[in-house]
Amino acid sequence: MSMSINVGRPIEILLVEDSVEDAEMTMEAMRDGRVRNRIHWVQDGEEAIAFLKHAAPHATAPRPDLVLLDLHLPRMNGLEVLAEIKQNPLWKRIPVVLMTSSADEQDILTAYDRHVNCYVTKPVDMDKFIEAVRSIEDFWLTIVRLPAA
Repeated sequence: MSMSINVGRPIEILLVEDSVEDAEMTMEAMRDGRVRNRIHWVQDGEEAIAFLKHAAPHATAPRPDLVLLDLHLPRMNGLEVLAEIKQNPLWKRIPVVLMTSSADEQDILTAYDRHVNCYVTKPVDMDKFIEAVRSIEDFWLTIVRLPAA
Protein backbone atom coordinates (compact mmCIF):
# COMPACT_ATOMS: atom_id res chain seq x y z
CA MET A 1 0.00 0.00 0.00
CA SER A 2 1.64 3.22 -1.10
CA MET A 3 0.99 6.25 1.01
CA SER A 4 2.34 8.57 -1.66
CA ILE A 5 -1.04 8.60 -3.36
CA ASN A 6 -3.26 10.47 -0.98
CA VAL A 7 -6.47 8.57 -1.55
CA GLY A 8 -8.54 7.00 1.18
CA ARG A 9 -7.65 7.34 4.80
CA PRO A 10 -5.50 10.17 6.12
CA ILE A 11 -1.95 9.54 7.28
CA GLU A 12 -1.85 8.97 11.06
CA ILE A 13 1.01 10.81 12.76
CA LEU A 14 2.01 10.42 16.40
CA LEU A 15 3.75 13.58 17.62
CA VAL A 16 5.65 13.05 20.87
CA GLU A 17 6.68 16.51 22.06
CA ASP A 18 6.67 18.08 25.53
CA SER A 19 7.10 21.67 24.30
CA VAL A 20 3.66 23.16 23.67
CA GLU A 21 5.20 25.79 21.38
CA ASP A 22 7.09 23.24 19.24
CA ALA A 23 4.04 20.95 19.11
CA GLU A 24 1.76 23.78 17.99
CA MET A 25 4.25 24.91 15.31
CA THR A 26 4.63 21.32 14.06
CA MET A 27 0.88 20.73 13.93
CA GLU A 28 0.28 24.07 12.20
CA ALA A 29 2.96 23.36 9.59
CA MET A 30 1.50 19.93 8.88
CA ARG A 31 -2.06 21.26 8.82
CA ASP A 32 -1.04 23.59 6.00
CA GLY A 33 0.75 20.82 4.12
CA ARG A 34 -0.34 19.01 1.01
CA VAL A 35 -0.98 15.64 2.62
CA ARG A 36 -4.18 14.82 4.47
CA ASN A 37 -3.12 13.75 7.92
CA ARG A 38 -4.32 13.38 11.48
CA ILE A 39 -1.87 14.33 14.19
CA HIS A 40 -2.14 12.74 17.62
CA TRP A 41 -0.10 14.69 20.16
CA VAL A 42 1.25 13.26 23.41
CA GLN A 43 3.59 15.11 25.76
CA ASP A 44 5.86 12.42 27.20
CA GLY A 45 7.43 9.08 26.42
CA GLU A 46 5.22 6.99 28.69
CA GLU A 47 2.10 8.43 27.05
CA ALA A 48 3.58 7.62 23.62
CA ILE A 49 3.95 3.96 24.62
CA ALA A 50 0.42 3.98 26.10
CA PHE A 51 -0.85 5.35 22.76
CA LEU A 52 0.88 2.56 20.85
CA LYS A 53 -0.41 -0.09 23.28
CA HIS A 54 -3.96 1.31 23.09
CA ALA A 55 -3.89 1.77 26.87
CA ALA A 56 -6.31 4.21 28.52
CA PRO A 57 -7.07 6.91 27.49
CA HIS A 58 -5.90 5.77 24.02
CA ALA A 59 -8.02 2.62 23.66
CA THR A 60 -9.23 3.65 20.21
CA ALA A 61 -5.92 5.11 19.00
CA PRO A 62 -4.97 4.26 15.42
CA ARG A 63 -1.63 2.67 14.55
CA PRO A 64 0.59 5.58 13.48
CA ASP A 65 2.04 5.64 9.98
CA LEU A 66 4.82 7.92 11.22
CA VAL A 67 6.17 8.94 14.65
CA LEU A 68 7.72 12.38 15.16
CA LEU A 69 9.67 12.02 18.38
CA ASP A 70 11.44 14.59 20.56
CA LEU A 71 14.62 13.49 22.33
CA HIS A 72 14.27 15.30 25.65
CA LEU A 73 10.98 14.15 27.20
CA PRO A 74 9.77 13.81 30.78
CA ARG A 75 9.26 10.37 32.38
CA MET A 76 10.78 8.41 29.47
CA ASN A 77 13.18 10.05 27.03
CA GLY A 78 13.03 9.81 23.26
CA LEU A 79 15.85 7.26 23.00
CA GLU A 80 14.01 4.95 25.42
CA VAL A 81 10.78 5.36 23.43
CA LEU A 82 12.67 4.69 20.20
CA ALA A 83 14.23 1.50 21.62
CA GLU A 84 10.83 0.24 22.76
CA ILE A 85 9.23 0.96 19.38
CA LYS A 86 11.99 -0.71 17.38
CA GLN A 87 12.13 -3.80 19.65
CA ASN A 88 8.39 -4.44 19.37
CA PRO A 89 7.48 -6.68 16.40
CA LEU A 90 4.14 -4.86 16.00
CA TRP A 91 5.72 -1.39 15.84
CA LYS A 92 9.25 -1.82 14.48
CA ARG A 93 8.25 -0.95 10.90
CA ILE A 94 6.72 2.39 11.90
CA PRO A 95 9.11 5.08 10.68
CA VAL A 96 10.43 7.23 13.53
CA VAL A 97 11.81 10.70 12.90
CA LEU A 98 13.73 12.09 15.87
CA MET A 99 13.29 15.88 15.91
CA THR A 100 15.43 17.51 18.55
CA SER A 101 17.44 20.56 19.44
CA SER A 102 20.40 18.29 20.29
CA ALA A 103 23.23 18.13 17.79
CA ASP A 104 25.27 15.99 20.21
CA GLU A 105 27.16 13.32 18.26
CA GLN A 106 26.53 10.70 20.97
CA ASP A 107 22.75 11.30 20.77
CA ILE A 108 22.89 10.90 16.99
CA LEU A 109 24.93 7.69 17.19
CA THR A 110 22.67 6.22 19.89
CA ALA A 111 19.55 7.08 17.89
CA TYR A 112 20.87 5.32 14.78
CA ASP A 113 22.08 2.37 16.90
CA ARG A 114 18.46 2.07 18.03
CA HIS A 115 17.26 2.12 14.41
CA VAL A 116 15.84 5.63 14.10
CA ASN A 117 14.76 6.29 10.51
CA CYS A 118 16.18 9.80 10.53
CA TYR A 119 17.54 12.37 12.96
CA VAL A 120 16.64 16.02 12.41
CA THR A 121 18.04 18.91 14.43
CA LYS A 122 15.30 21.48 15.06
CA PRO A 123 16.20 24.93 13.80
CA VAL A 124 15.82 27.68 16.41
CA ASP A 125 14.38 30.14 13.88
CA MET A 126 10.58 29.69 13.59
CA ASP A 127 10.43 29.99 9.79
CA LYS A 128 13.26 27.48 9.38
CA PHE A 129 11.54 25.18 11.91
CA ILE A 130 8.31 25.25 9.85
CA GLU A 131 10.34 24.67 6.68
CA ALA A 132 12.03 21.64 8.31
CA VAL A 133 8.66 20.17 9.35
CA ARG A 134 7.29 20.65 5.83
CA SER A 135 10.38 18.99 4.37
CA ILE A 136 9.86 16.01 6.68
CA GLU A 137 6.22 15.87 5.61
CA ASP A 138 7.09 16.09 1.90
CA PHE A 139 9.69 13.36 2.17
CA TRP A 140 7.93 10.90 4.47
CA LEU A 141 4.38 11.41 3.25
CA THR A 142 4.75 12.01 -0.48
CA ILE A 143 8.07 10.50 -1.62
CA VAL A 144 8.62 7.51 0.65
CA ARG A 145 6.52 4.42 0.34
CA LEU A 146 5.35 3.53 3.86
CA PRO A 147 4.57 -0.05 4.90
CA ALA A 148 0.93 -1.02 5.25
CA ALA A 149 -0.16 -1.52 8.86
